[in-house]
Amino acid sequence: MTAPAVGSPGTPRRYLHSLWLLSARDLRVRYSTSWLGYLWSVLDPLVMSGIYWFVFTVVFHRSVGAEPYIVFLIAALLPWVWFNACVSDFTRAFNKDAKLVRSTAIPRTIWIGRIVLSKGIEFVLSLPVLALFAVVASGTQFGWGILWFPVAVLVQTILLVGLGLIIAPLCVLFTDLERTTRLILRALFYATPIIYGVHDLPGIARDLGILNPLAGILTMYRAAFFPEQWDSLAVGISVVVSVATLGIGLAVFRRLERPLLKEL
Repeated sequence: MTAPAVGSPGTPRRYLHSLWLLSARDLRVRYSTSWLGYLWSVLDPLVMSGIYWFVFTVVFHRSVGAEPYIVFLIAALLPWVWFNACVSDFTRAFNKDAKLVRSTAIPRTIWIGRIVLSKGIEFVLSLPVLALFAVVASGTQFGWGILWFPVAVLVQTILLVGLGLIIAPLCVLFTDLERTTRLILRALFYATPIIYGVHDLPGIARDLGILNPLAGILTMYRAAFFPEQWDSLAVGISVVVSVATLGIGLAVFRRLERPLLKEL
């Protein structure tokens, strides 16, 4: 099987077709042996939200976030689950299907795209839960900020693809990075404004916190329900960092693709 020439008319269509097939396969495999199926897409963030809501509302006096706090949590936890799941899977993106990666002629970047797309579909399927809590349970009204929601999805997708292009090949070449990535994700959860907002950070902590691209992305997600949480600087930094990460990722992947294939 020969690879299509770069730039030929069939290349984008074949790439997208292959991307969809692989992503659909991932979703079928994930849910085919599960009784709960779709519910797994929302169960994890719901349980996490319930725990943090109980701790910071019932057990301790909370001075961060906004009301209703459960909506504040879910609006950030759902995108975080998408981010966390993608980055975790990036560490095994090529090793998991090493034989297929070596033997197929499709661009190897598709193994990153399939993870982002399949986990992104799960994220989209979980959004009705956020809407349910916002409208029915809490009576929250949707504001103008809802227009930022698709922008947040786009920026997060760009960030994830860029990170995947860096993390996936490096984890093949340096196996210890898989465990290191898991530790970083645990720390990153608390360094990201999920259980608190960007405006809740004091002084220099806020200056450092908005450098985290997830800070601006979560701000855009929350803008629909909490316009007072909007921070233009955080959003601007998120867009710039995400686009820069994608550019760096493409450069890194081009450089490491050949050593990656030798290592598989």
